[in-house]
Amino acid sequence: MKQLYSFDEAIAFGLGVLRLSPDAFWKMTPRELALAAAALNPRGAAPRRSDLEKLMERYPDGRRP
Repeated sequence: MKQLYSFDEAIAFGLGVLRLSPDAFWKMTPRELALAAAALNPRGAAPRRSDLEKLMERYPDGRRP
C-alpha cells in the first residue's frame, strides 16, 4: 500500500478527522490508518455510459438536445 500522507498529515487526520484518542491513534498500524482514509474517500470506477444515459433520462436537468 502506497504512503499517501506525511507524518504530520497522518497525525492530523487520525486525531482531527477520525477523532481518535492519542492512545487509539498510536495503536493503529499505518495500514489501518490508510484504510480508514480510503474509506472516507472511496475511489470507485466511473459509471458506464449506458448507466449515465439512463440517469440523465430519469433525472433531466432541463436542457434539451
